Amino acid sequence: MPGEDIAYLYDGSFDGLLCCVHESYYAHELPVLIFSPETYAYTLYPTKSIETDPEKAGRVWRSVGAKISPMAQELALHGYYSCLEGKELVILKFLRLGYRVGAAACSMFGNETVHALQGGVLHLKNELQRMLQFLRFEERGGSLAAIVEPKNFLLPLMQPHFCSRYPEEHFLIYDATHGAALFYQPYEWKIAPVEHFELAPADERELRYQRLWQGFYNAISIESRYNPRCRMNHMPKRFWNRMVEFYPMALANREARASVGAAHGSLPQGDGQGGR
Repeated sequence: MPGEDIAYLYDGSFDGLLCCVHESYYAHELPVLIFSPETYAYTLYPTKSIETDPEKAGRVWRSVGAKISPMAQELALHGYYSCLEGKELVILKFLRLGYRVGAAACSMFGNETVHALQGGVLHLKNELQRMLQFLRFEERGGSLAAIVEPKNFLLPLMQPHFCSRYPEEHFLIYDATHGAALFYQPYEWKIAPVEHFELAPADERELRYQRLWQGFYNAISIESRYNPRCRMNHMPKRFWNRMVEFYPMALANREARASVGAAHGSLPQGDGQGGR
């Protein structure tokens, strides 16, 4: 196929990626690399700049749903949000495959491209599920705020859950990994770039609620079933620094109580679920 020794430079948007698919299809070329200004890579290959055209992107998006399947649309979009290395080229190859074989492309798990994309999307969905469970809001001035540090870009996928769950609240979720935030006020939301955000010190009312939650967390735990390894399997340690129940004082109290239990010979027992 002509044009195999070319790299694409796009603006990093999903529409821009769809325009890369359009260019690849109509130029009869398969790039060896697709990168954005944020993921710029030095390469010896000739580089072609792909202009983002919403009309072209829309045509590609509709054709994916019609000629492949709605599932292929979901895979492509979720793959774009994932932290899969080289995701742009993987998505382009997947869609090119889909145009050839149709909806069957989504279930061709033996295909290297499909396997990689499905794996990246599975990682994203697993992290999303944990983020919905482990996100902890704090109140500041009558509004709710939370800071998260996901590996994948999850804000667009978190938005439906939290906006429907707290329709009358004002809240902000800041993604420190990707420098973006989800802003919500009743029945209006947007995701926008934010270079830096820190929570102001908590007032006494917020601290009182935190102590209540930490007390509840400690009270329902079962010391005889304390199992740190099991807890870390269900609740990875990288989430702890943003969870109220694992703030330094609460965690110190929790570990101290566990040590007392161990000294009396009550550890370890059970399956560890009580330690979550």
